[in-house]
Amino acid sequence: MDSAADVAARLGATGYLADDELATVVFLASRMQRPLLLEGEPGTGKTALAEALAQALDLPLVRLQCYEGIDASQALYDWDFPRQILHLRALEAAGAVDSDEAEKSLYDERFLLARPVLAALRQAPAVLLVDEVDRADDEFEAFLLEVLSTWQVTIPEFGTVTAPEPPLVVLTSNRTRELHDALKRRCLYHWIDHPGLEREVEIVRSRAPEVGEQLARQVVSLVQQLRVRDDLLKPPGVAETLDWARALTHLGTTDLDLATAAATLGALLKYREDGDRVKAALDRMLSR
Repeated sequence: MDSAADVAARLGATGYLADDELATVVFLASRMQRPLLLEGEPGTGKTALAEALAQALDLPLVRLQCYEGIDASQALYDWDFPRQILHLRALEAAGAVDSDEAEKSLYDERFLLARPVLAALRQAPAVLLVDEVDRADDEFEAFLLEVLSTWQVTIPEFGTVTAPEPPLVVLTSNRTRELHDALKRRCLYHWIDHPGLEREVEIVRSRAPEVGEQLARQVVSLVQQLRVRDDLLKPPGVAETLDWARALTHLGTTDLDLATAAATLGALLKYREDGDRVKAALDRMLSR
């Protein structure tokens, strides 16, 4: 990627529309070989950016989904114990074996199961997506910080694995908790906000070209009204906007009406309470 404009053009070719600020920080992360930390509300395109980058650069995408309780072994590597046991039995069946040599052979590369971080280091150049890092705990953050600082992992029984080229790393956070300053210092940071009306219409037309201009505008207009309400448990993100627009198109809808909107809210809202509140206000919202 030669410039921020080049980043925007490449992402645009995949259907992902990046504004100037986002394209610039992606370009800088690539040039400076620094991880990119994206924060924002769910459904604003953080994960989609990593997917689009991998597609635009024709690189493998390695995804590490974080969750409460994840530890380093689940991100790095494991040993294939069933295959190791079969190997030992095969050695025993073949006759007398040297115990030291037998033990050494158990930690051959063929028994090593690479988890996402190790896989990204070995496959580099690659795009490593560390998704929803805010769900992991402090210890896992410290582990990530170490790996992202050295681009290498030491496996006691095997040796040190160093990335021939640092992967392009995208970390996402929904800000369910504050990340440590040390991890933030290691990264370039960008907050992705919900797009404005015109931008979101562009996104829908780009990501779902089968959706007509009029329908896209009606859908986005209603979604934007929902986002400013303060009584929804889960306001819709861009991902839900796209789902709803596609669902309506599957039904052959070109002009959004009250009955069709009410019948398809399940593609947009994920809580019964939200659906009930919006149905009660749909008539008024569609008339705006």
